Amino acid sequence: MSDQATKRPPPPRRPPRFRRQKIMERVLLALLPVFLGALYFFGWRVAAMLVWVAALGCGAEYLLARRRGDPLTGSCLVTCALFALSLPPTLPFWMAAVGIVVGIVFGKELFGGFGRNIFNPAVVGRAFIFVSFPIEMTARFTPVWRGGLAGLAHWGPPRSLDGVEALTAATPMWFRRDFGFTEAFPLWDQVRALFLGNLGGVYDGADGARHMLAAGSVGEVSTLLILIGGIYLLATRTANWRLVAGSLGGAAAAALLFRHLLGVQAVPPLPWTLCSGALAYAGFFMVTDPVSAPADRRAQWIYAAFIGAMIVFLRWKAIFAGGVAFAIILGNTLGPSLDMLCRRGAARARPARE
Repeated sequence: MSDQATKRPPPPRRPPRFRRQKIMERVLLALLPVFLGALYFFGWRVAAMLVWVAALGCGAEYLLARRRGDPLTGSCLVTCALFALSLPPTLPFWMAAVGIVVGIVFGKELFGGFGRNIFNPAVVGRAFIFVSFPIEMTARFTPVWRGGLAGLAHWGPPRSLDGVEALTAATPMWFRRDFGFTEAFPLWDQVRALFLGNLGGVYDGADGARHMLAAGSVGEVSTLLILIGGIYLLATRTANWRLVAGSLGGAAAAALLFRHLLGVQAVPPLPWTLCSGALAYAGFFMVTDPVSAPADRRAQWIYAAFIGAMIVFLRWKAIFAGGVAFAIILGNTLGPSLDMLCRRGAARARPARE
């Protein structure tokens, strides 16, 4: 027999265990100012939570992806980072573990992995623990550390302020809606605090009790830091500008409609609405998820504007003062239908023009 006949075919090439994605690396870079701000405001517990969430989230995806022969992708790291930075500063580690595993398994892997999911997995995980552990997700917020090294000199966030415990704390959204935050200090002082992130203090609410003003989730504190990362995403064309403009524009339109045209005082003024960190965080980092958002340009505008408007509406009408996660899930549900309808409309209009 010839040498050619005795040669064996080379063994099949094993798929890589990890697939780099440059677009996801740019998203992680854009999240760096937000993470550093969270570290400064709330302490080193933020870093520990991020590592914990990343380890569990990547582990869950790796186990399921390898069964299909797929590698772990950089998108999983983005999901874990977005999820960890959307959590309250005092959330127990085991609850965060439940959230990220549910988000990865049921929000992504159940659909077949990266590129096939219709829901943003980070939002799925956060929404799940929001309804499963409402007290820990809504009533365990704290103010930020200020001055000097601030949180860099501490493990976790401050638990009391001027004799008021964190159990009586409320985020700006809760404080404004339920405890008369508008009477605590002037509107533009509120907007400045929301923009910079130096939220804190003890104030007398409309209910006659003293409340601690808390700062919200760790990555949603400073609109300025979110804008720095968001501008980088737009400048590098990592984020779709239509989705950003549509979500912020939809929220602005809803605030103007409900408050200034219909006279609903429960809806915050326009500057307050735009500077609330959760809206900016969602607009730049959540709504712009390229997998769960529509591909058609007209559908993108409708999709993003719908989410922005629903954020304002849910803040006004929902039991919980924060409605960002649920607004995004509603938008994710609507997205495929919007894509289909807009494409059909374009296909019908094309012969008429011809």
